[in-house]
Amino acid sequence: MSGRNGTQASAGELLELVRSGRATTRGALQQVTGLSRATVGQRLDRLFRAGWLREGAGGPVDSPLGGRPSITLEFDDAHAVVLAADLDTRHARAALLTLTGEILAESGGTLVVEDGPEAVLGALGGWFADLLRKADRRVEEVCGIGLAVPGPVDTTTGRVVQPPIMPGWDGYDIRGRLARSFADHTGSAAPVPVLVDNDANLMAYGEQRTAHPDCSAFVLVKVSTGIGAGVVVDGSLFRGIDGGAGDLGHIRVPEGAKALCRCGSYGCLAAVASGGAVARRLAESGVPAASGSDVRELLAAGHPEAAALAREAGRSVGEVLATVVTLLNPGVLMIAGDLAGTPFLTGVRELLYQRALPRSTAHLEVVTSRLEERAGLVGAGAMVVEHLYAPERVEERLRALGV
Repeated sequence: MSGRNGTQASAGELLELVRSGRATTRGALQQVTGLSRATVGQRLDRLFRAGWLREGAGGPVDSPLGGRPSITLEFDDAHAVVLAADLDTRHARAALLTLTGEILAESGGTLVVEDGPEAVLGALGGWFADLLRKADRRVEEVCGIGLAVPGPVDTTTGRVVQPPIMPGWDGYDIRGRLARSFADHTGSAAPVPVLVDNDANLMAYGEQRTAHPDCSAFVLVKVSTGIGAGVVVDGSLFRGIDGGAGDLGHIRVPEGAKALCRCGSYGCLAAVASGGAVARRLAESGVPAASGSDVRELLAAGHPEAAALAREAGRSVGEVLATVVTLLNPGVLMIAGDLAGTPFLTGVRELLYQRALPRSTAHLEVVTSRLEERAGLVGAGAMVVEHLYAPERVEERLRALGV
């Protein structure tokens, strides 16, 4: 195996082979890369000195002639931690995670995105500081921060682009503000990298990696205040050219011709079938509901009118998803968010299987979220880890550490 630029495999690429399980002994690394024993040893030594690798138990004997079992190599997930937050329109969750996605501490509470990025990101820095104290971890252990937001994100800049339900956030420097807020609340001297992506994307990433790792085409649809989708193809998020992929809520539907969407247009799917839309219809009929989370509580209590409207919303979404399924041919279609219960799922299935060709749904699983409210947090943490331990970034970080 040569490196990505035609050169010999780097220390970062050896780490990737170990993390993926493709080569977990020195002998296997030599075999896969074609590097000499001495070169493999030198590169592994850098990873050991950084604290990113450790030796595990003895593996199978490499030689058919017998001998000592090979010492296995493992990614040392204890050398750092990751912070993550998932913003909804009126609520947020935050967590401290290991590098393999285990949640060490978490918190949640009211945080209103309409209050603007200064206030929201300023508060998150305090939440992060509390999590570190709760888990008794040092600020120096934090290697990165991941943030999920309910709007389209240009991941090259970390800025949201014309978000319909995030007034005041368009083009704002989220990465810079959150990094400053973290430093202000924790006293962190070293800059901590911040990564930002759309919430449905990160929910899809977290769910696919955790519950459906063998699914090569995975779609998650989040139905809460708005409607968005995350698509994972061959283990990687599909974002489109500037982060706009999956914005299902703004597809026009005939039944919404007179419904005004928060984006300013009429006829959007979100205007008739989101949690916010269902809440408005309930409020109009005298049922107290102001948001998707209120609808979720009514559905959990078995409220008949809420269940009927959720099923109707599911049918509208199912009609759009028939096109999505025909186009992408996914193995798993996951429904998540405030409306992800039996009535909504029933409506989705009714229209999806009625409108999509049998060929498109023959091997399709339609399921609900496995991680539920933690999906975005797990996905945000995984995004940070995959970014920081990508081969090219490993080389940069090792040089910065002086190893």
